[in-house]
Amino acid sequence: MGSTLRAARALILLLGFYLIGFILLGALGALDWGLVSGGHVGVGVMKLVILSVIVAIPVVQGLFVIRSPKFEPPAGVRVDEHAEPRLWAAVRRLAEQTGTRAPDEIYLVAEVNAAVHEESRLLGLRSGRRVLLIGVPLLTGLDEAQLMGVLAHEFGHYSNADTRLGAINRRGFEQISRTVTTLMGRAEAKRAQKTADGEASPDADSGQAGLSYRLAAKPFIWYGAFYVRSMRGAMRRAEFAADHTAARIAGRDAVASALREIPVLDTAFGFYLNSYATLGTGAGLLPPPGEFYGGLRHLLSARHDELDKLRRELPQEEPSPYDTHPPIAERVARIEQLADDGRAATASGPGTGLLADPAAAFAAVEQVSLTPRALAMRRAEDWPQLVHASMTTYAANSAEPLREAVRAVRGGDGSLADTLAAVDAGTLWQIADHLPKSEEAAAATGRAAREFARPRLRAMLSALVTGELIGQGAARFELSWTGPAELRMADGLAERVEQALDAAVADVPDTSGLRQTLAVSA
Repeated sequence: MGSTLRAARALILLLGFYLIGFILLGALGALDWGLVSGGHVGVGVMKLVILSVIVAIPVVQGLFVIRSPKFEPPAGVRVDEHAEPRLWAAVRRLAEQTGTRAPDEIYLVAEVNAAVHEESRLLGLRSGRRVLLIGVPLLTGLDEAQLMGVLAHEFGHYSNADTRLGAINRRGFEQISRTVTTLMGRAEAKRAQKTADGEASPDADSGQAGLSYRLAAKPFIWYGAFYVRSMRGAMRRAEFAADHTAARIAGRDAVASALREIPVLDTAFGFYLNSYATLGTGAGLLPPPGEFYGGLRHLLSARHDELDKLRRELPQEEPSPYDTHPPIAERVARIEQLADDGRAATASGPGTGLLADPAAAFAAVEQVSLTPRALAMRRAEDWPQLVHASMTTYAANSAEPLREAVRAVRGGDGSLADTLAAVDAGTLWQIADHLPKSEEAAAATGRAAREFARPRLRAMLSALVTGELIGQGAARFELSWTGPAELRMADGLAERVEQALDAAVADVPDTSGLRQTLAVSA
């Protein structure tokens, strides 16, 4: 189907939204006319007329507030051509090979994604400003050949006029969503008011409250589902066409390997952010500048074999009737079924090689994508220092309830020395009573209460001892890109500490082992 026919279909579907709106408004007007012209204009009739007018307002707003929001690039850094000549040259070369106009702007963003957008005019009938978004995780995790395959796919959308037609598609989605959201929002407000007035239970069905709004929203909800289903086939075909364009430009194997890599990168990047990049935020610490996103390369390198298993096992997605993107496994299968083009995938330089200064570029992305609170945090000197300082802080924080309990029972500052003195004085289980407890632990008595308290006491005492050993230089948290951070001690010290901790929280507590171990380590 040519771009003109696709534009016509998209425009007809958009006009269908207006048709439903006018039919609904006509029905409300006919109802009001019938009520008023009947000659029985009482209080009940006037309430119905007013209600119909109130219901009509969001429908009218959805129909006639037709201005689409202006496109705003996500939080990213605009790439200056003079600063990044190699990236721009590669992009222009791809555009020429694809037979389409190059983008006017390139942005680096903090997403595992690449996307194109066109600020078209006349609902997509005329082209406009073009924007290319490149996720920095793609630059880190893909080699140049794979990255060119991903970008060639995006330029395939340009050459197929998908980006221009997107204006009509977005308009339909926006109009339907805006109208449904407004109507359902008012229905929920009515229900909340009923609940506040004591006329309905908060967890009960909304009943009659807001019923008119929900009924008015129904036709638009049904049409929205029809709209997505109608556009789904065309949007999926556009993805396949863009894949074929990418294979023609960048090579079959490069595109197939890039498609296999993207789900892996998405999983790895999410894990990296949660386990490494934000590891120190609770301690007010961030990785060095440029490493919040750039540090992903360490994880990818260290866990290559683990991730390679994911590359071979593509996610088997259950296709949704409303998903406009084909499953990644189907896309890979179609690409790999193409005839061998003689361009076997060979290792090329990393995608970051297209940047003049990757660290500076990644640092710039941090400045526009992280929150002001995050940007105000102190920067670690390097990854080992980030891990050690953060884990040391967390160990100290985890021991704070024990310090408070010691202060409550014995006074003092709750230090390790005070804690050991309190244990020697026979107040260990009094201290345990001051620690936070689960409901089950709070209800326990006697021996059972001690068994509930013992693991918590031991863990907090261990945290206090860890802080003391770190202060003595006898222990240190070490970074591992293949697993959690580990507390490293001298040979045999860890075993002695474990035995001494067991003795300190035994039924008959004995702190001598801890005292001797700490004295030897000092």
